[in-house]
Amino acid sequence: MTLSGVVNQFVSGLTFGMVLFLLALGLVLIFGVMRVVNFAHGSLYMVGAFLGYFVWDWLKGMAGGFWVSVIVAGLLVAALGLVLEYMLRPLYAREHSDQILFTYGCVLIIGDLVKWLWGGQYRSVPRPPGFEGRVELGGVVLPTYYLLVIGVGVAAGLGLWLLLARTKLGKIIRAAVADREMVGILGIRLPRLFAGVFGIGAFLAGAAGMLAAPLGSIGTGMDVEIIVAVFAVVIVGGMGSFLGAALASLIIGEVYSFGILVLPAAAQVFMFLVMVVVLVVRPQGLIGAPER
Repeated sequence: MTLSGVVNQFVSGLTFGMVLFLLALGLVLIFGVMRVVNFAHGSLYMVGAFLGYFVWDWLKGMAGGFWVSVIVAGLLVAALGLVLEYMLRPLYAREHSDQILFTYGCVLIIGDLVKWLWGGQYRSVPRPPGFEGRVELGGVVLPTYYLLVIGVGVAAGLGLWLLLARTKLGKIIRAAVADREMVGILGIRLPRLFAGVFGIGAFLAGAAGMLAAPLGSIGTGMDVEIIVAVFAVVIVGGMGSFLGAALASLIIGEVYSFGILVLPAAAQVFMFLVMVVVLVVRPQGLIGAPER
């Protein structure tokens, strides 16, 4: 393979990794604050893609219609996330296995609702105006939309870091991660905080669904496909670690991208091999803290 081909494959893996990172950010935030394992996060991603598609189809004659559809998809999925969070409240103090069973049931229900509402046919969204072509960087020709997705992923990560590190809400969230009972004693309404955190995570998932739509197709089943890779990212990086999620997203994205070249039928197997190796060598993940 030529150097140009290697760079293209690397950028492709980085793009996929950034989609995983956007989803992992929400999962890590929800688990870090609420200690809830949300297996339905991939369903929020799928619903965001479908909702975004129909908003885009309605607005496709309007300048900036694609970007409006990304934001609207995120907001609508955030509203759905608030409903899901309300239903999850009785399970906060239960075992993770109970939470996984409940959210997996939500996966099945949401999947059937999506099929009932929008049918089983696949849909596609073209790349937005201004990002249909390619750009040459150092003699390597790269799709401009890939670079955009990478930029959005980096911006989302920095934005969430600024929220957590520089705002009053971020201080409350970090305090809740350390000791949520004490935060409640100090007069902070935990249900409202949990709803806000879940809403942010759901917004990221919904917006990511529409943002990733031009990279492939929209259809039922995309929720299960993506959530497996996202959980691999969260486990490899370390549950509750944002930096770990960023590093693991890069690793998993590249392993999958180059794995397609080596053995296309087993590309996902390489992701799981990375996860198994990390779990054996460092069970808490690359940057995760050991459970106390």
